Amino acid sequence: MRKLFATIADRYDFITVALSFGRDRAWKRRLAREAQLHHGDRVIDLACGTGDIAFAAALYGAEVVGLDVTLRMIELARAKERLARTRGLWPIPRFTVGDMMALPFADASADVITTGYGLRNVPTLEDAVDEIVRVLKPGGRLLSLDFNRPRQAVVRTAYLGYLTVVGATLGWVLHRDPDTYRYIPESVRRYPGAHGVAELLQARGFDDVRVIPIFGGFMTLHVARRRA
Repeated sequence: MRKLFATIADRYDFITVALSFGRDRAWKRRLAREAQLHHGDRVIDLACGTGDIAFAAALYGAEVVGLDVTLRMIELARAKERLARTRGLWPIPRFTVGDMMALPFADASADVITTGYGLRNVPTLEDAVDEIVRVLKPGGRLLSLDFNRPRQAVVRTAYLGYLTVVGATLGWVLHRDPDTYRYIPESVRRYPGAHGVAELLQARGFDDVRVIPIFGGFMTLHVARRRA
């Protein structure tokens, strides 16, 4: 997976916009609004990619750290960070390379943890959630934006077919390899879906779990509070 994301990093922003019909950044801004951030909140953005959610959270005065396992993603995020500094923007997120399966942060050190398209791509969802619970303060908030896996078989088949065809086309055009983005429909197929993730969060230390359908339910925003 690390090699894959290193390959697609320079096209990552384009792909997220293309697959979302241009709505990706609006969804991430909504995630930041739903976080109900306050000035000085400690926010960790997992699988931060090139930093969209981290920058959106920083606009609320939060102290944000973006973490991604792919060095090239962090290099691109830091390039945006440098550009923001030249424009006099403040506060500005900082970015670090790290694995969300073994977070390099102390217990109960974050007020809010966010992730966009992160939970769907971890090796073991339960272990990733346990790490998030460890790092969040009691009462801290988790917000996760991701693809949904529709419950209805017909809708699910059509949705996965769309992701497969569009992904193959973009893979060929951008990388001359139609299999480059095959991981997207494959990961959605394995994903427990919006309500499955909500049940897992509830079982592993979260209360007040909300499932917010986006884009007709093909995308989902989870909002949850760590049990005190």
